[in-house]
Amino acid sequence: MNLKKLLILAISFCFFNIIVSNAEQSRATEERTLNSAEGVYMADDPENTIQIELKDGNVIIELMTDIAPNHSNRIKELTREGFYDGVPFHRVIEGFMAQTGDGQNMNGTGGSSKPDLINEFSNTSHLRGTVSMARTADPDSANSQFFICFAEAPHLDGQYTAFGQVISGMEYVDSIKRGEPGSGTVDDPDVMISVKVLADIQ
Repeated sequence: MNLKKLLILAISFCFFNIIVSNAEQSRATEERTLNSAEGVYMADDPENTIQIELKDGNVIIELMTDIAPNHSNRIKELTREGFYDGVPFHRVIEGFMAQTGDGQNMNGTGGSSKPDLINEFSNTSHLRGTVSMARTADPDSANSQFFICFAEAPHLDGQYTAFGQVISGMEYVDSIKRGEPGSGTVDDPDVMISVKVLADIQ
């Protein structure tokens, strides 16, 4: 077999692998989309995946347990206690983020009865869809409140504990009711209707 034929065979084999790989990825996406439409997103790691039900649809968040294990566990713990159900997005700033998680006072002034967490700052970038813990000026004051970024926010990198990433339903985050310019305070805010660990509902 001459070199030209070998080259043609090699190129054909590469194209075949690409086509098969793309078909498998498309099939997996279709299966996930189907299950999501039926109400349950089929995650690779459901124990470390959170579903937030909003007024327009479900938001799926993959927890970064390797980067922020303690904060991820806190979110799961509070979720399983039902702490986040019905909690409002009390502070929402256009082009920046939507903040929620105050299941105590429902207005951003409270947290949970659990102790504050020692920070798990990292070099993880705050990108569109990144989920990060809110805190006071004290770097070790994160408790239950968190926010979802509408856009990149590099000034937060290394200053706030990023613990998750939206992997589905970001369009529903985009539709969360915005607050007042500057303060972000929301009158009659949208709420997290329910929050679940996917392993508990799959």
